[in-house]
Amino acid sequence: MYGKLHSACLYGIEGVPIQVEVDLANGLPQTNIIGLPDSSIRESVERVRAAIKNCGFTYPLQRITVNLAPADLRKEGAAFDLAVALGILTTSEQLVLPAAEKLLIIGELALDGSLRPVKGALSIAEAARTKGFQGILLPQANAQEASLIQGIPIYSLEHLSQLLETCSSSSENIAKTEAATSSRKGRPPVVDLGRLTFDSSSASGTVPSSAESAFAEDYSDVYGQLHVKRAMTIAAAGMHNLILIGPPGTGKTMLIKRLPTILPELGEEEALEATKIFSAAGKLKQDDALLRKRPFRSPHHTISPGGLIGGGGIPKPGEVSLAHRGVLFLDELPEFSRSVLEVLRQPLEDYEVTISRSRAVFTYPARFMLAASMNPCPCGYFGAEPTGLHRCTCSLPKVSAYRAKISGPLLDRIDLQVDVPRPKERPSESQALSSADMKQLVLSARDIQLSRYRHTRFSWNSELQGSALRTFAKLEREASDLLDTTLEALGLSMRAYDRILKISRTIADLEHSDIIRFTHVAEAVQYRQLDLSPVNQEEV
Repeated sequence: MYGKLHSACLYGIEGVPIQVEVDLANGLPQTNIIGLPDSSIRESVERVRAAIKNCGFTYPLQRITVNLAPADLRKEGAAFDLAVALGILTTSEQLVLPAAEKLLIIGELALDGSLRPVKGALSIAEAARTKGFQGILLPQANAQEASLIQGIPIYSLEHLSQLLETCSSSSENIAKTEAATSSRKGRPPVVDLGRLTFDSSSASGTVPSSAESAFAEDYSDVYGQLHVKRAMTIAAAGMHNLILIGPPGTGKTMLIKRLPTILPELGEEEALEATKIFSAAGKLKQDDALLRKRPFRSPHHTISPGGLIGGGGIPKPGEVSLAHRGVLFLDELPEFSRSVLEVLRQPLEDYEVTISRSRAVFTYPARFMLAASMNPCPCGYFGAEPTGLHRCTCSLPKVSAYRAKISGPLLDRIDLQVDVPRPKERPSESQALSSADMKQLVLSARDIQLSRYRHTRFSWNSELQGSALRTFAKLEREASDLLDTTLEALGLSMRAYDRILKISRTIADLEHSDIIRFTHVAEAVQYRQLDLSPVNQEEV
């Protein structure tokens, strides 16, 4: 006897439909799964066997062969459990599953037959809709997540025995025991999918409202540092990379951790992209199915290159992909290993990460804002005004070696390099610029960019490149002369030149100016502190 159902697995962060073929033949009772399964799939034989028996069904005492096609695609995870179990039950004529050819089935089985959630339900539901399936059957815990994909019915299960409870019969209120034995009388019970339909409107996991998304932190907590807050506003308005340089205790970490409070909320398409990545990585909370806040990731400096960009036998998304459409915060940047920092070059330039393995090449999105902080030297007080015991004790070679941990090409990719000095006095609360004030400016500049780039592939000023940068970043004559003079005087690379131009475009947007003026370029140049060779100067 032969049967076929459809399941799916993750390939990177995308769902890939997989055919589950089941063949029952006479011979010694044994079950084999073929089609490049990993160990977790091979172990599913015992999970499926126990779940079928513990739910009142009969596990066939025959030679069972399960093939996962296409056979040349490596498969992993426990998402095939439910499809394999239903394949065995339908092929052995213990159940009838209507429209099985048009249904995609995923789910992990416990030994008692209950269903556990799987990773990547959102991506798999999207793949099911794209490939023309007319429904997806999955664990109840994944239903809210999958329902974010419109246009495909969602059928949910909490327990394998629930299939019997939904079976239709010629007589009403059929008893469960009668349904379980009906296959032996030549009447296999028919599953009523209508009774498994998931209604997202009645689910408890709803998208949080703006009130629920309020931040406890605010830029009004940071007194003074108005020029740094101005730089943070520019960074948020154009999604520019930035680094804050200053002595310990000046509020660098505090300033960056408040970045999410002034960033625009995720749009519908952006939210779906970010949610798919968290779903594939198994980091999506069930009670908050759709991400609305921009991700903010802050890995420890001991992270490995694989942890940052993704890795493993079958690679998983790393921190740069989990920060997609949000912020990647690297505190104390020179403390990260050189090998870790250098892997940031590709995602900062191409907005994606490509990981090659012997069997396949995986590409993950990585369009994020890099926000970093660092001390000016190992002791932290180089260039700072000496106060009490806080005096720099580092020699110039030692300072140079400390900063050499960050390569020139990486610094070139950081738009704003901002000095954060020690505040000299505590200003009054009336001078404390709040997140609401800063966000209002950011949203205004964001609206301008959305209008300007509505017919292009760009979303933010930081993404401009090539001819598009020259087209959308028009300079007045004086501004152009200043930029050319700066390029020659500081010996900047053309990449740094372009980044100053992008920052100038954002500053002009904040001022509601169509053209980039002299003052906009002058301000942008001030945010290239590390290009001024600070080790050879008295002040950073």
